[in-house]
Amino acid sequence: MRYALLILLFLVPGLARAQAEALENPGAVSAIQERLYRMHHELYLGVGVLPADAFYKGLVGSVSYTYHFSDTFAWQVGRGTYSYNIQTSLRRQLERDFDVAPTASAFEDQVQWMVGSDLVWSPLYGKTAVLNSSVVHFEASLLVGGTVVKIDRADGFRPAVNLGVGVRMFSGKTLSFRLDVTNNVVFAGASRIINVPVVQLGTAFNFGATE
Repeated sequence: MRYALLILLFLVPGLARAQAEALENPGAVSAIQERLYRMHHELYLGVGVLPADAFYKGLVGSVSYTYHFSDTFAWQVGRGTYSYNIQTSLRRQLERDFDVAPTASAFEDQVQWMVGSDLVWSPLYGKTAVLNSSVVHFEASLLVGGTVVKIDRADGFRPAVNLGVGVRMFSGKTLSFRLDVTNNVVFAGASRIINVPVVQLGTAFNFGATE
């Protein structure tokens, strides 16, 4: 009993101090703000470039429809891209100075158009202040999907895997702007793989969304 009383005398002041500290500082409370804009049915119109090929540069126009299941997961049901190709000075020099035929294998890899579908995951959403005068809401996405690519060859339909990232800036409930950087890994046959990167900037129209 004597030892028990001594232990109790030592413990009581410590318990009292702990209770006092708990009352003074009940603990930090954190909260995550709900996103202001939500997507549902999305119609996208974009323009961009195919910048990578040494023999041509493509000016592209794209249209797509995306259904958003939730804030983070969506299905880009269908997308189509047409490329208007411009020969580079390197190709013109090869044809002029070295008599390289326009039907050379490397020249026939030019993309004419592409159609495909993608799954989209958007794990990041946030807002930032611009010059302390306005607030911009944005999200970042990853996508993966499949593509059918039409190149210049007579039998030029080729399958591809599409991988990419995107950033969306919200202008309001129904309007947002997207920057997408993707790469179609095209299986061109005979163990050949062609990388077709695409950089696009476009406008997205959102229907059926809520704030």
